[in-house]
Amino acid sequence: MADDTAPEIAQLDTLIVDDEPLAIERLQLLCARQEHINLVGTASDGEAAIRLTEQLKPDLLLLDIAMPGMDGLEVARNLAGLEKPPAIIFVTAFDKFAVEAFGVAAIDYVLKPVETDRLSLAISRVLERKTEQAPVPAEESEWAEEFWVPYKSELRRIAASEINRIEAERDYMRLHVGGESGSEHGGTSYLLHQTITGLEGRLNPDHFIRLHRSHLVRRDWIGGLRHDGGGIWIACLKCGTEIRIGRTHLAEAKKLAGR
Repeated sequence: MADDTAPEIAQLDTLIVDDEPLAIERLQLLCARQEHINLVGTASDGEAAIRLTEQLKPDLLLLDIAMPGMDGLEVARNLAGLEKPPAIIFVTAFDKFAVEAFGVAAIDYVLKPVETDRLSLAISRVLERKTEQAPVPAEESEWAEEFWVPYKSELRRIAASEINRIEAERDYMRLHVGGESGSEHGGTSYLLHQTITGLEGRLNPDHFIRLHRSHLVRRDWIGGLRHDGGGIWIACLKCGTEIRIGRTHLAEAKKLAGR
């Protein structure tokens, strides 16, 4: 007897957009292995992607970025104006567009060559987003809530709330994540190509404080302040790290202790 109580598998009507026939063919093969994907069509350029999206109303676009004419980012911006825009997973050979991809509210950013497990993870994120009862549009907050960061052969989405401290390393920022906070990522770090001033402007000042020209720290990660007797103040972090406080940032740091 058939089990009528078995849960129905959620299906995502999906459109593949890529200007390379071999890339489309590979994604078609990968999508055939995904139980939640119902492939409804393919497009080889941005204009066709917009036209087919308006006609087919897919739930998901697997969208390349670097295409002649209208690129994938421009496609995403155009589709954002639809009454019910599709979810977007960027599938690209380049990691340099990650920040811009975040700006157009992409669900994920997958680097080529795409692996089955990586695509499955991206699709699971789309399904999770669809089941949220009251998603908050990114534009409603002026502060960044998450960042795309390179990790091995992919880019990971890191929540701002997981970052404990940030230190400048030349043209990059090292984001320290996890540690004693019990994050799923553990005590690890990631490099982000961004200036510290630019990053400071994207972080909520109620949650992060600038302690030095090369250090930003989450406020609740600071366990105490001490001075060395010679006028130099030190911030003692919960992970055991000590950071010298710059003179121009000392007044703001002392407010943490009500001084």
